[in-house]
Amino acid sequence: MEGKTTTKKKNWFWTWAIGSIIFRFLVIYFSQNVNLTSRPEVATPLTSLRRLAEGYWLKRTGMSPYTGSMYHGSPLLLSLLGPITVTSVGGRSSYPLCSLLFVIADFLSAMLIRAIGTKLQVAYSQSLISLHLLPLLESSETLSSGDIAALVYLWNPLTIMTCVGLSTSPVENLFIVLSLYGAIARLVPFAAFGWVVATHLSLYPSILILPVIFLLRYGPDSPPRKYFLQTNSTALKDSPSNDRCLQTEMTTQIAAPINLSWRLVVHFLIWTFVWSFYLLILCGISLWQHGGLCEMLKRTYGFILSMEDLSPNIGVLWYFFAEVFDFFRHFFLIVFHMNILFMIVPLAIRLNHRPCFLAFVYIAISSMLKSYPSVGDSALYLGLLGLFINELAEMKFSFFLFCGYVGVFLLSPVMHNLWIWRGTGNANFYFATAMAYACLQIILVIESVSAMLNHDRLLGKLSKTVS
Repeated sequence: MEGKTTTKKKNWFWTWAIGSIIFRFLVIYFSQNVNLTSRPEVATPLTSLRRLAEGYWLKRTGMSPYTGSMYHGSPLLLSLLGPITVTSVGGRSSYPLCSLLFVIADFLSAMLIRAIGTKLQVAYSQSLISLHLLPLLESSETLSSGDIAALVYLWNPLTIMTCVGLSTSPVENLFIVLSLYGAIARLVPFAAFGWVVATHLSLYPSILILPVIFLLRYGPDSPPRKYFLQTNSTALKDSPSNDRCLQTEMTTQIAAPINLSWRLVVHFLIWTFVWSFYLLILCGISLWQHGGLCEMLKRTYGFILSMEDLSPNIGVLWYFFAEVFDFFRHFFLIVFHMNILFMIVPLAIRLNHRPCFLAFVYIAISSMLKSYPSVGDSALYLGLLGLFINELAEMKFSFFLFCGYVGVFLLSPVMHNLWIWRGTGNANFYFATAMAYACLQIILVIESVSAMLNHDRLLGKLSKTVS
């Protein structure tokens, strides 16, 4: 019976997964007249495929792809996707071919998220067994977090909008997820490669180096390590004093979670250096006639940090820097960018035992405070949120957050239309939806972290009761 149930679950998952791919193709085919590529929620100056096509055209004519202010992405991404943007099918531009690549990227990301969820679920079950909470594991209904997270990512309307809207966000999300999967699976070269490429494409994934190192150092998410020490030490005290073999074995179990080798972390740093060196060489070769690496760093990372483009997006920084006096601009740039860095260490100290959840929190915070956010960022962290469906079952305001996200993304195009096209509104109309969106993300981060810590405290109390 269990084998049949497992087979039905697998068939259920693949049916919905394949259905999401077919749905994407249908939307791409029937939405050629729907211009999502110009939507500020979908495409940003860093992720717009139209800007990439413009940069590739400049490069083909012998000019620097960073001439003017159109393209600010990776030169390697320009070399990979640029040729597809100029290929014509039936006399028309083959942007649908790019959409096909984005569909593949979404599917691969979902499969990696599913694999991460499988490993997290195994680690969660092993943690409950180690804490002598096997009755809790048997009595509670543990959902397949990997399957749910993968389907949430595939069927999320934000993910579909990003794919259809010709944004390069699916490629960035793929490498972020690849980095997390490589770390949790102890595949060090893949973890380093994913992190290096994701950081190269967008500066903000660089903060994920701490969750990746924690995954390599301590393994998948688990309750705080002190709970295991308390449980095993209690069992050690209750054992007969003359049973030296049992004492030695339990002492080894106590030390096992802590005495993990730093070898994988060192290997990760070495591979990171190798991939970074190789990536910089390729970028230098690609731009050796157009200013080299200095030009690339100035036009990509410099563009992100200086916020030169103040066109509207779903973030809040564009409005602020459009209103602030130039004399204070550099000061507030430092303040807003340092705001992300100030949160890294405290969260890492408090959540070092849950690296994947820490990565989710980092991605959500960077999506809220980054210079040029898009719905592709939200699609990624909402997909990762599904990995913790069992731990966050008691999270508050879930329905409020769901309705809030739906309301914001329905009102955002309406307010933008009233402001830009109809002229019956102003910038405050659209900025109000951006503020509401930021508030929802703040509530999501706070409530999810609170729910996770409460779950850990509950496991600690139950482990003390059992022991």
